[in-house]
Amino acid sequence: MKAEEAEEISGQMSFLEHLDELRRRIVNSLIILVIAFCFCWYFSGSIYNFLSIPVRQALSEAKRREVPIEVLTGSEKVVAVTELNEGETVKYVFDKATKFGSSVVAAGTSVNAVVVNDATGKKGLFTNEPVVVSNVVIPKGVRLPADLLMAENNNTNSEESLVVTTATEPFTLYVTVSLYAAVALALPFLLFQVWGFISPALYKHERAYVTPFILLSSISFVGGAAFAYYILFPPAVRYLLGVGSDFSLMLKATEYFDFITIIMLAMGLIFQMPAITYVLARIGIVNALFLTKSWKYAIVVILFVAAVVSPTADIPNMMLFAAPMMILYVISIFIAWFFGKKRQKEEEIEA
Repeated sequence: MKAEEAEEISGQMSFLEHLDELRRRIVNSLIILVIAFCFCWYFSGSIYNFLSIPVRQALSEAKRREVPIEVLTGSEKVVAVTELNEGETVKYVFDKATKFGSSVVAAGTSVNAVVVNDATGKKGLFTNEPVVVSNVVIPKGVRLPADLLMAENNNTNSEESLVVTTATEPFTLYVTVSLYAAVALALPFLLFQVWGFISPALYKHERAYVTPFILLSSISFVGGAAFAYYILFPPAVRYLLGVGSDFSLMLKATEYFDFITIIMLAMGLIFQMPAITYVLARIGIVNALFLTKSWKYAIVVILFVAAVVSPTADIPNMMLFAAPMMILYVISIFIAWFFGKKRQKEEEIEA
């Protein structure tokens, strides 16, 4: 009993001790972020490409011109490159400037090509004639940059890319992308530091919720970010680019990545609602009755947050953001009802 009393007394910290504990937690968090940043910086190029896929696909769709296919004989048909057979000859057009050795083939250049299986048995597209580039001759039989084995599910035009306006912007952009990725990667460790700071204010039995809190919060954050990336962002960016279809579309890379990362981080934080509700319900701070009675205020807050987070002001896109928050609020009510209990002090538990 004396040992428990001593532990309870030691858990009561003075104001200066709280400041010292806060300083220690901040330093630990910064160290964790630096380590995660160094790791993410190594993969910054891959992270950049992954995050840029939605906007490059939207740019391709916005700039794509649909032309009806009409043929003279009526026997020809449009086929995918994956359906070409060995020995077939086609006309290949370079969709972007391509370097061959010391020469560069300009975009729009065409060359006769033939489908051939190479020494490894892999089907490829090879030049069927010599190509003269400036004062250099590219011989017949050179493999062209067309992957005939790749499934036709990537509708991103290779020419679609984001724009940078200064020499230092690519470096700054990679640093920003790596920093955001580091925050996401280090989230479980950062949450542990937050819990370590607030845990002295909790009873001993309440501190046992640290593991489910960190686990649920991490899963919820990843789920929210993935929901924003795959569900929310593509229709929003397509709508925005569709509105600007009368203009020349040149998107600044920095502005785009600030845009998408803010949306992903915001949805990751919003998806924390069930995890936070679980902990607060287990501690006894909130219950299902309180959440049910507060649904009107919750709807107002949800609509306000959706209006702030949504990149557009139209109702359909705002509802894309508001609908998951409403669903999460309902889920939180059931979580509070199922896991909630009245808050108890240590002496009440011992009694």
